[in-house]
Order: sequence, then structure tokens, then C-alpha cells
Amino acid sequence: MQYVSTRGQAPDLTFGDVLLTGLARDGGLYVPGAWPQLSHDDLRALAGLPYADAAARILSPFMDGIDEDELSAMTRDAYGAFVDPGVVPLRQLSDGHWLMELFHGPTLAFKDVAMQLLGRLFDRELARRQQRVTIVGATSGDTGSAAIEACRDRDAIDIFILYPDGRVSEVQRRQMTTVLSDNVHNIAIEGTFDDCQALVKAAFNDLVFRDEIAMSAVNSINWARVVAQVAYYITSAVALGAPDKRVSFAVPTGNFGCVFAGYAARQMGLPMDKLIVATNRNDILHRFFQTGAYRKDQVVATQSPSMDIQVASNFERLLFDLAGRDGAVVRQQMQALADQEGLEVTPEALAQAHELFLSHRVDEETTTATIGEVFREYSIALDPHSAVGLRAARDLLPDGPVITLSTAHPAKFPDAVEKACGQSPALPAHMADIYQREERYTVLPNELAAVQAHIRSLRRT
Repeated sequence: MQYVSTRGQAPDLTFGDVLLTGLARDGGLYVPGAWPQLSHDDLRALAGLPYADAAARILSPFMDGIDEDELSAMTRDAYGAFVDPGVVPLRQLSDGHWLMELFHGPTLAFKDVAMQLLGRLFDRELARRQQRVTIVGATSGDTGSAAIEACRDRDAIDIFILYPDGRVSEVQRRQMTTVLSDNVHNIAIEGTFDDCQALVKAAFNDLVFRDEIAMSAVNSINWARVVAQVAYYITSAVALGAPDKRVSFAVPTGNFGCVFAGYAARQMGLPMDKLIVATNRNDILHRFFQTGAYRKDQVVATQSPSMDIQVASNFERLLFDLAGRDGAVVRQQMQALADQEGLEVTPEALAQAHELFLSHRVDEETTTATIGEVFREYSIALDPHSAVGLRAARDLLPDGPVITLSTAHPAKFPDAVEKACGQSPALPAHMADIYQREERYTVLPNELAAVQAHIRSLRRT
């Protein structure tokens, strides 16, 4: 398996190189040179397998150099700590609607599904090469804690996580800042998540700095993060009868990585009706799928902060396919986004996107109302991100069948849930004292030089 850059000017790489590289040296994102295929018989053979074994079988074609038995050992180890034996269980709400609960990992969010495997992949590759890396990532809430949990106390990794100061929930912040391991460093940036993400990309594009610190990524700009999420689309569809029955998915969407994993599953041969891109008030992706124009706007703070994004970095991966995998077209589009705050695709490309994608925008009042409705109907407390996804599913595909990705435990957003339900969800036992734990973080301005100097001063050599 060879990987190519969406901008067409970086060398093709193997999986191990892509894992450690993160962002391509031309500023693009790596994608498979060709999509591996699963036949209908391959899909049927996944039925009844434990999630870890099914995931290893699905992911193996992407990970050259790792045989399926070794990968199975890694997936079993990664998912052994999840509190639900199904790892990503389905919960039926009605005849046509299901929730896929992705929050049973150690940090209570869907990011754990990829991060717990990613940490083990890093360990394997770094040990094989006898190297160490400095991971620099940006988070709008959940990626940071999941990455820290996966990388804490690892000898060959230093990890620096940037998050927008005052723009994540208190539980999300404390999940990061109360980890006091020597290799973990949290940076609160005076700005938005888009500012944090731009700083990380700028650091990657400073090739001298990048090489100096052996910089790598855990954000979903790293292909390994995205591909690990492909498995739960396929296993959940198989559980509902795929390939003989088709299903749709509704995905609360911020950085487009999770949605792109669903697109990848479909490209591999999973029969899929629609993939719903569900946004909150920060609706750049919804506006794109309505008009074909992708234009930046002001970031608005909401009760679903992991979706408070105006530049969804993984969207570039979809643009690459919509452009016929022409890196020159993508370079022009991304330059237009940088220079003119927006880009447009051709009517033909938009029509191609509409073959799979639907989109929906859910405002704050409707999000709160949906949390309350589901609690009254089913005694299930939803976090606000999952509520956005479910509202989109109900509005666009009321009869289903559709699986909504439930991306975070409600206890991560107690204020929003209490406002809607009248009671605050309890934290799991292993996090019960999180409000009493010591925090450690550094507040920095939205300046690349300040971030780089901070990383240089703290990374281990």
C-alpha cells in the first residue's frame, strides 16, 4: 500500500512513514493510492466476530508490514480497556434509528477508538526504527485528552497539545491538564480552535523546525487516525445486515475526519445509502453541500465545542477525490481558501458529492430540545454533539434505517445536559475526583514563534 499526498508534490510513502510523518511535506494530507476492496463475502464473514478481530481484518490492507495476527494482538490490547465488551455497541431507539455508542473508552469520547490503537502503532514503529518523536496536536475538546491518554509515559514520545483557552468544557480541559506525566504538555492558546489548528500546520510547514524536533501528529491530519475509524462503520453496518441491507449514518461533524472514515468505508465496498454531515451553528460544511462553495465565517462558541470549527482540515481529502485525484486542482483550491477565505467546486463535483452526502444545520435551541426529548422518550442522556447528529438523522431520514454516531459521554458536558434534562449526569468512577486534581498548563499567545520556543524548551532529547 502506497500513500499519496492530496497536493501531489510530496513523495509517496508506506504506512509506517505516513504514521510518523503526519502532514505531507507539500502541506497536503496522505490518502491511499488506491482503495482496498471488501467483497460482499468479506463483509458477511465479519458477522459475529469480536470488534477487535473484525477491526484487524478491516485495517490490515492499509498497514503494510504488519501481519494480521500482530495487528489483532494490538487491537485486542487497545480495546481491552473499553468498559463495554462490544467496544462500540449499537442501541436501538426505534424501528429505523440506532445510536452507535463510541464513548466507552478511557476518556469517554469517540477519539479513543483511534487513539488507543494509534499509541500502540507508534510504539511499534518507533521501536523498530529506534527513534523518538515530538507529537504536536490541536484539539477542539476530545482529541487532546484521547491523545494524551494514549501517549502518556511513553519513553519515545513527547506530546504537546494546543487547545483554545476558555473554549472547551471544564471536563474536557481537566482531562488534559490533570495528566502530570513528564512527557505531556498542554498549551492554552489565546484564540479559537482554528487558530490552534493553523499553528500546528504552520509548525509542520516550517521544515527546519519540523525536522529539528522530529515532529509528528495525532490529529486526524494523520491518516492512521482516520483509518482506525473505518472499522466501526463497517462492523455496525454488518450488525444490521450489510451487505444485504443498506444503512445510512449521521455524523456530528467538526474536522471531517470521522465523516471521511465513513466515506472510506463506502469506497472499500460497504453498501451505504447516505452519509449525513450534521453541523451546529458553525456550518461551513453544511453550506458547502448546499451550494458547492466553501467559505470561512466567524467561529461561534456553542454547547457542542468540538464542532466549533470553520476550517475542517480533513475536507481536503474529499476535495482530492472530487477533483479526480488531481493534486494541482487541490493546490489551487487550498490557495484560494488561504488568499480569498473560500473555494468552490464544479457543479459536476458537487453532484458527485450529493450521491452520498446529505447535510443539516442544528441550532442551539434545537440541540437542547433534542437532548430533552430523548431523555424523556428513552431515559438516555445525550451529549450535545450526539444530539446534533440525531436531530439531523430524524429530520432528513425519519424512517431510517440510520445509525447516529454518539460521540461523547454526556458527563463531559454536564451543564448542557442538566439544562435540557433537569439533572446532571454522573462521571464514571475513574473520573469522579477530576475537579479536585491538580492542573498543569501554559497560556500562550496565538503566535507560532512563542509555541515553537515553548516546545523547544520542554521536549526531551
